[in-house]
Amino acid sequence: MPLRAIIFDFNGVIADDETPHLLMFQQALREEGLALTAEEYYGTYLGMDERNCLAALIEKARGRRDPACEQRVHDRKVALFRDYTATHQPELFPGVVDFVRRAKSRYRLAIASGGTREQITHALEGTPIEKDFAVIAAAEDTTIGKPDPAIYRLTLTRLNEAAPLSQPPLQAADCLVIEDSLAGIQSAKAAGMIVLGVATTYPAEALKEADTVYP
Repeated sequence: MPLRAIIFDFNGVIADDETPHLLMFQQALREEGLALTAEEYYGTYLGMDERNCLAALIEKARGRRDPACEQRVHDRKVALFRDYTATHQPELFPGVVDFVRRAKSRYRLAIASGGTREQITHALEGTPIEKDFAVIAAAEDTTIGKPDPAIYRLTLTRLNEAAPLSQPPLQAADCLVIEDSLAGIQSAKAAGMIVLGVATTYPAEALKEADTVYP
């Protein structure tokens, strides 16, 4: 079946901003007396959407769910990242702009990310690829994040609803997903899509569940 659509994860695939996200998480958690090491973040939580990441992290630290704490940390992290990006627009990975511009002439393009819509649109604002994605599915669009396949299933549905309508309708097997994390790879595979892992955040051997890995 020929490829007809490409769906991109955002953080670590389009935007080179995983480190600022970690630093803002660490500061927000520190204010609640909680700690997050880089090893924990990259080893366990990266790839999850922010709310589910915080729920899992706080439950592990305190032995129980604490929705009020989760909300405070989430809101504080969002505010910290907003302040950071007010003076530092996240950089796009080298080659991303050229790849997206070339791909747009042949495929439907979308973003499916555990980041917030505000973060995604801000990072794309003013770039040559700002308007190149037919669909942007963000953390607030699903109640459960990666590795659950919900966000990729939603993205496929929205691609089929977006103009110009695809004829025949897109199927999961028509879609190539580009991911940088194991949780994201598992999410896309569970949705029935083809997955390219990119070794921007993890070494290639950590992404072996993808159909192929670059480089």
